[in-house]
Amino acid sequence: MEPAVMMTMLTDRRDDEEEREAGGEEGGTQQENGRPLLEGAVEKGAPPDPPSGQQVSNGFTASGPQNPREGAASGAGGMTSGTVGGGGASFRTLVVQQTSLSPRETWGKKMDFLLSVVGYAVDLGNVWRFPYICYQNGGGAFLLPYLLMALFGGVPLFYMELALGQFHRSGCISVWKHICPIFKGIGFAICIIALYVAFYYNTIMAWALYYLMSSFGSALPWSTCSNSWNTAHCHQYMSSDQNVSWSNSSTSPAEEFYMRQVLQVHRSPGLHHLGSVSWQLSLCLLFIFTVVYFSIWKGVKMSGKVVWVTATFPYLVLLVLLVRGATLPGAWRGVVFYLKPDWEKLLSTTVWIDAAAQIFFSLGPGFGVLLAFASYNPFHNNCYKDALLTSSVNCLTSFLSGFVIFTVLGYMAEMRHQDVDAVAKDAGPSLLFIIYAEAIANMPAASFFSIIFFLMIIMLGLDSTFAGLEGVITAMLDEFPQVLVRRREAFVLGLVCVCYLGALSTLTYGGAFVVKLFEEYATGPAVITVVLLEVIAVSWFYGTSRFCGDVQLMLGFYPGCFWRVCWVAICPCFLLFIIISFLAFPPEVRLFHYDYPPWTTVLGYCIGVSSFVCVPAYMVYHLLHAKGSFKQRLLKSITPEPSSDHHRNFIITNAV
Repeated sequence: MEPAVMMTMLTDRRDDEEEREAGGEEGGTQQENGRPLLEGAVEKGAPPDPPSGQQVSNGFTASGPQNPREGAASGAGGMTSGTVGGGGASFRTLVVQQTSLSPRETWGKKMDFLLSVVGYAVDLGNVWRFPYICYQNGGGAFLLPYLLMALFGGVPLFYMELALGQFHRSGCISVWKHICPIFKGIGFAICIIALYVAFYYNTIMAWALYYLMSSFGSALPWSTCSNSWNTAHCHQYMSSDQNVSWSNSSTSPAEEFYMRQVLQVHRSPGLHHLGSVSWQLSLCLLFIFTVVYFSIWKGVKMSGKVVWVTATFPYLVLLVLLVRGATLPGAWRGVVFYLKPDWEKLLSTTVWIDAAAQIFFSLGPGFGVLLAFASYNPFHNNCYKDALLTSSVNCLTSFLSGFVIFTVLGYMAEMRHQDVDAVAKDAGPSLLFIIYAEAIANMPAASFFSIIFFLMIIMLGLDSTFAGLEGVITAMLDEFPQVLVRRREAFVLGLVCVCYLGALSTLTYGGAFVVKLFEEYATGPAVITVVLLEVIAVSWFYGTSRFCGDVQLMLGFYPGCFWRVCWVAICPCFLLFIIISFLAFPPEVRLFHYDYPPWTTVLGYCIGVSSFVCVPAYMVYHLLHAKGSFKQRLLKSITPEPSSDHHRNFIITNAV
């Protein structure tokens, strides 16, 4: 929506100024239609500095002098004076505030933003993926490549996205016209990837909700082998059952509950025949999306309040489970297995690949969420400190989750009289829904611990879903404001309905196979490639010096050499390393006892390419619809539109 601009012309003489000063005006501050006009003398063309505490260009309080790049426009309504020739006539530069007809929404509190970012970054992968990858890649030795990849790859990308979103105050689509217009297809690709994530990610929360509802009975249904879904291979292995021997063909009650009652995966032979939709899971997912809708339909002010519960409750539960796990017999075996360093594994390329992939997907740049969240910040918010704080919390949470998981795995190994690595063979959701669920069933007060554990899983997932969909919503509302801004509630409802319908295939008897396919192919390679193009566009086309100048305008300091080198060289190499590794060593996809056939690999790559194809498609579209010769079109396509004033809401006029 185009802003309505208030234009005011002012002519003045120095004697009039003296009369006003004698009349008692303080600090050189005037009022023009209710808006402050700040005076400051100009010598040799130097821009004035707004007084500390005065409103600056974007309407937020300045804590100190602004960067000289802001020129005479540092104030919300700045007035500068000087002398023309020697005749004594004075002139002033009047900065007149623009009034936007639809001011951009902002966070209610700074803590709303921080909790939203933490809730987005800390998700289910922190609980199940990091502990598994850590012990698989050398235990404590894995922390070295993990921290190095975080320092030189993950955190710089995290910082860059927060700064971009905060400076340009735009979502992941419209922001590109201010950076490099020909790369606008990146924004559309990000939105499609976010939809793919919503198709399968929320299904995992539906599984957790099924477990949560099953926990309110007198006994946990996965604690016995006497249920209708159990087979002859089921063994109820309790710590007091000394006569039960555990073999490779044995299955636990928790495993059969997960596979035969919740997923009912035994009814599907594979991806070629998924079977019917489970009505129980359909209702669970409907409830999940209902909660999601009423949490985000009004904007970040609403979701910012919800995350006070969904982002903090998991930490309370993690601490409770950590204390409980540390008191279990055999817990020390799991901790030793988790942290015992195997330095020889650092010589393996796989360890470094896993470290790079883990920190990337844990912090989550490239999904448009950080751009969207930061765009609702005050212009002078210190996003540098925010990036360091939230990324540190994310990494520490992953480390803490490892203790929570492996104290329980040590307990399970003690009960089964097996090694920890035999118990910890399951990765992904199975680690939570089978191994951890079984351990809970064998604890005193099993129902209580089951309720808080699966409630934690749901809340971890909800935060990430709020963030992922908000990234899409912000992008579309910023790109099509005339159509969607006044219809946000209806658009969000339509988006949630699309996500629910897209997730139906994951609710079938073979839905777990679909979840695995989406997880391996639909998001990973595509989003890494998108972020590679993003960092290249910002650092090489938009220019690191220009981007650093933008950061200086916001924060008052120029990013150091470390950050500039990371953005220009290290981050692209970091992302290219992950992409090449994925192509050179494609994952062997297997779930339970089902080996994915070759045609599923082709299908997976097609799903991944379907989002990335937006990037070259938009490049062709942009070049075809631009005017002029091919050289002129190409030059225009890589030239950012002026954006230095669009977030400041002011114009400058001179009056003599």
